[in-house]
Amino acid sequence: MKDTVVIIPTYNEIENIEAIVKAVFSQSDSIHILVVDDNSPDLTASKVKELQAHFVNRLFLETRQEKSGLGTAYIHGFKWCLSKSYKYIFEMDADFSHDPKDLIKLYNACHTDGADLSIGSRYVTGVNVVNWPMNRVLMSYGASRYVRIITGMKIHDTTAGYVCYRRHVLEAINLDTIKFIGYAFQIEMKFKAYLKKFKIIEVPVIFTDRTKGESKLSSGIISEAIFGVISMKLKSLFKK
Repeated sequence: MKDTVVIIPTYNEIENIEAIVKAVFSQSDSIHILVVDDNSPDLTASKVKELQAHFVNRLFLETRQEKSGLGTAYIHGFKWCLSKSYKYIFEMDADFSHDPKDLIKLYNACHTDGADLSIGSRYVTGVNVVNWPMNRVLMSYGASRYVRIITGMKIHDTTAGYVCYRRHVLEAINLDTIKFIGYAFQIEMKFKAYLKKFKIIEVPVIFTDRTKGESKLSSGIISEAIFGVISMKLKSLFKK
């Protein structure tokens, strides 16, 4: 997994950060990690700094001044990674909902199978979610179906946050035009790649809900996703 970096955005992930860093590094000696921390009150960034002494030139930290949303954290991370020489750039959660062992599957989808963008998909082979209450499963699955209908994308898991981008995809997208900051950010990035006709492959994975720390999902994030998708689609039609 040469030339690979995994971006992990954090806010109050002190209970998970050491374990997830070690789990990711255990997959390959070539992987690097960039943690983008939003000034976590629980001192997540301080723990990352401690770990950097053990993973010199492999573990990197960018600290922002305040909690500014998942989307802006990833944009910050993308720009940092593009200023380096990485060819494969991952998105990954800190809470083990994304199994580090699946990194190689997403990497191979791009490196070997020719995808420009690979998605760790919960829904491409049914519903592969563990420890979620039924109402949340239905909400997530329904949201992805809704996005497919509105946007026309042939993607089963449009809100997935476990993703591998080949470098040229991020270079082709004007990151400064990305508007969404919550989970709708994941939809917008996929839609931008879809409009540019990049090859997208969904890789089946099992999503396991966090056991430590607190979820960042809120009603505002859900509202952004529901109403933002319509606006995003309409804007794309007017640009044709």
